Amino acid sequence: MIRWSEEQRELRTAIGAVAAKTGTDHIDRDATGTFDWDGWRRLRDVGLFSLPFGTAWGGLGKDLLTTLCVLEELGYRCPDAGLGFSVSTHIVSTGVALQRFGSTALKERYLPEICAGTMIGAHAITEPGGGSDVMGMRTTAVADGEAFVLNGAKAFVSNGPIADLVVVYARTGAPGDVSGITTFLVRRDTPGLSVGNPIGKMGLRTSPLAELFLDDVRVPRDHVLGGVGAGFLVLDHVMKWEILCGFAITAGEMGRRLERCVEYARTRTQFGATIGSNQSVSNRIVEMRIDVENARKWIYDTAEKLQHKADVADDIAMTKLVVSEGNVRSALSAVQIFGGYGYTTEYGVEKELRDAVGGTIYSGTSEIQRQRLAALMGLDRPLKPA
Repeated sequence: MIRWSEEQRELRTAIGAVAAKTGTDHIDRDATGTFDWDGWRRLRDVGLFSLPFGTAWGGLGKDLLTTLCVLEELGYRCPDAGLGFSVSTHIVSTGVALQRFGSTALKERYLPEICAGTMIGAHAITEPGGGSDVMGMRTTAVADGEAFVLNGAKAFVSNGPIADLVVVYARTGAPGDVSGITTFLVRRDTPGLSVGNPIGKMGLRTSPLAELFLDDVRVPRDHVLGGVGAGFLVLDHVMKWEILCGFAITAGEMGRRLERCVEYARTRTQFGATIGSNQSVSNRIVEMRIDVENARKWIYDTAEKLQHKADVADDIAMTKLVVSEGNVRSALSAVQIFGGYGYTTEYGVEKELRDAVGGTIYSGTSEIQRQRLAALMGLDRPLKPA
């Protein structure tokens, strides 16, 4: 059990107080798919984006556990899941990758603005028709003097329409070769880089999404992260942080939803009694609580292991499954508990269900996570003939 220090609690409370003032119009913005620029500025001004980054770059220098503690509070206080998703994408996909794998010169140039939130980050991995098949990516990067020339297309780029800086993964080696992927830091204004129109989606509508196109995009060799061929290493590091940070926010959302359902079940009356006295309703709420506690346990236990440099390959996959699928169950139960009100857009409950579904798809689908766990258990290896 983690015991938070007074400093950690104060930081969580301070940022949580600002987060509580953001997203108040989230239902209207969800209907129009509008990003909350005012909310972004509020969170930027309170220092949220600088949490895990070194003080040399303008960061707060907090460890992973502290970062997750605060991000959970963001999810709990701010009802705009799309904004939370964009925050996590910005911090992890660009900032964490840059801090861990970027040169000193790149950090000095870009990390202060990432910490300040004055430059917005995104990363481009998935390709049209490629899905989770990262090793089969078709975007290429060909060396040309002191630069690489990138060509290809990327799909489902979160923050794509608003990003100033994009971490792009491209193939520099043979398809399927683990050392054939390289990671590039690319400015939005680089000639040949274009971003498609925002893509409408089922949930997380306030987090903008787009395709990205690269047509002879020249990226200086010194904008490679981690070295040529180290893309898979960069991606592995980023995905661990992405799952933990993104789903810490989710755990906060689940906690807020639980409290809301408890309050509703204790005050809503039907047939002369509160609906919470109905065993089928109370059982749903108990299951929601179990899902919240499981989510927190897996997130923080896995983060603690990662912080101590332990192997967390299976823990990350199980964390992703436990939290994302628990969130869908929780959101579906909330709709059922609120009944007709839960089905309407006015209460925002149905929006939470739409938002929750995305968690079983992004950062590696539930199917991919189960396949990864099966492989780690040796179930993908055929029996040798006797």
